[in-house]
Amino acid sequence: MDKRFRVLVADDSAFARRITVTSLANSEFDVVAEAKTDLEAIQKYKELAPDVVLLDIIMPEEGGTRALKDIIAINPKVRIVMLSSLGTEEAITESLSLGAATFLQKPFDSAGLLGTLRKIVGT
Repeated sequence: MDKRFRVLVADDSAFARRITVTSLANSEFDVVAEAKTDLEAIQKYKELAPDVVLLDIIMPEEGGTRALKDIIAINPKVRIVMLSSLGTEEAITESLSLGAATFLQKPFDSAGLLGTLRKIVGT
């Protein structure tokens, strides 16, 4: 796996961010930034233009759905994985209809996260 992918992890939970960053360690996915609000996620995306965004649905300010819309408006080809412990069919459907590549139910394990990311980047 020669190709490296830059990842933004956006979640209001420090614990969830730490688990996600740890899950990606020693893989082809390099975490380039973390965000704890939707507005911070949008700003970090503008600054860094990562290949993949891991985005929690429930976050302070206006939430992950707002960040999803704004980031897609910046780059319609960005690969965004929505994360949530809610996992309702409505949340999944809305995220996908707004342009998310996929949805991952929390809690997830490292293998599941890596498998999902590898699938959306085509490795």
